[in-house]
Amino acid sequence: MKVTALIPAFNEAERIGETLTAVLEIKSVNQIVVIDDGSTDETASVVERYPVELIRLEKNQGKGGALNVGWQTYSSDIYLLLDADLKSSAVYAQALLKPVLDNEADMTIANLVNQTGSRGKMGFGIAKNIAKYGIKLLTGHELISPLSGQRAVTHQVLVDCGGFAPGFGVEAALTIQALRRGYRIVDIDLPMTHRATGRNWAGFRHRGRQLWAIVLELYKAWRNH
Repeated sequence: MKVTALIPAFNEAERIGETLTAVLEIKSVNQIVVIDDGSTDETASVVERYPVELIRLEKNQGKGGALNVGWQTYSSDIYLLLDADLKSSAVYAQALLKPVLDNEADMTIANLVNQTGSRGKMGFGIAKNIAKYGIKLLTGHELISPLSGQRAVTHQVLVDCGGFAPGFGVEAALTIQALRRGYRIVDIDLPMTHRATGRNWAGFRHRGRQLWAIVLELYKAWRNH
């Protein structure tokens, strides 16, 4: 089965090179596609040094929009969704692929843990809890890390779910749609790390936008139940 890694990136010049080096070590991955989502730094220049595919978007479309361009441009059986800032920890994504390749899951989600096995935070705590309990209320399933962007998912799941929702609600929306259609989702603890959102105005603005997008996707799912 063909496996394509999709990596949306916005202004990740400092970290994406190390991320790509790690993903290139994953033997199950046949193709790596970076979607440069309107970056204003040297992200594209860094990516061009590696044996990967590069899609350059003139304007920032958000994570969901970038992922939609990626999977609609490059057909594959399985997509490995990874953040651009994982650096060397991206290599652990190999574990996300095995259950899908073995037909034991239709989608896997990484629960980020530290070296001792303790789970770290996945984004804004309030947003995570709202997503977690909202998904349980809407689907009856409780997931540990509903906002984790590190996933492996089959092409069929994306087709049936209509691709990715726009904005910061992309993970919550995909999870709800997949569960409602009876797809099998497996959580996997992995020691993956990414850059934490800063405790400044930009960071709080990002968290606020994330929270609003998640609430909106939960509301849409409730209305369409």
